[in-house]
Amino acid sequence: MAKVHRTNELAAALANDDVALGLLDNTYSPTIVELCGDLGLDFVWLDLEHGGPDPWDGPTITNLLRAAERTGIEPLVRLPDTDPTLVRKALDLGVRSLFLPRVDTADEVREAVRSARFRYQDGAGDRGLAGPRASRWGLAEDYVAAEDDETLVGVTIETREAVENLEEILDVPELGFVFVGPFDLSVSLGHPGEREQPDVQEAVESIRSRAISAGVPVGGLGFGMEDVNEKAADGYQLLHLGSTTGVLQTAVGDWLDAFEG
Repeated sequence: MAKVHRTNELAAALANDDVALGLLDNTYSPTIVELCGDLGLDFVWLDLEHGGPDPWDGPTITNLLRAAERTGIEPLVRLPDTDPTLVRKALDLGVRSLFLPRVDTADEVREAVRSARFRYQDGAGDRGLAGPRASRWGLAEDYVAAEDDETLVGVTIETREAVENLEEILDVPELGFVFVGPFDLSVSLGHPGEREQPDVQEAVESIRSRAISAGVPVGGLGFGMEDVNEKAADGYQLLHLGSTTGVLQTAVGDWLDAFEG
């Protein structure tokens, strides 16, 4: 009766130095999530920071997870806060890959990562055992050991303070990845929306190079496939290709432009 845990293919890809490609589903539709898996994407980004369902809305989140499980794609869930209680809630629902916004310090990151672990740094973690769905209703084989191995927690580096504290953040044990957030970083550096501004570009490059040197996978936004390919060649392992509404806007716009009536 015991069920073997599914492998977190996104975590495995990062561990193997592979590149993972994904799409932001900002329609929060189980149908789109399922389609992303059938299309062969590695992950679907569900951003609960800037939109989507309430992160405490268990049934809605669970339906999105079920759609991902149907086609084997990994949901990458960005929470709206680093609160350990929110981290544990997401994991209890069955999320295994999540990342946290607007972190500033290593202590904040360490607390969040520890809250996602049963065991942490040769000692106790801070995760509870009461998540029935995460444990497959108590049927999962070797649940505690397997779940720690399959859980991936990353952070978005998007503030001046986070860049200043990056060395300490990168040194947090079991940090899964860092994701470069150029737009919020541009705001924090005093150049809102100007991601090409030299100070912003310098900060982005500093994050990329320092993360790679520290052996921490780095992720980022792709601005067209030429940029995606360049980023992959530069060591990015987690790459966002675009959004569902962006894809729809481009396709419909092209159709309307081509209409001759």
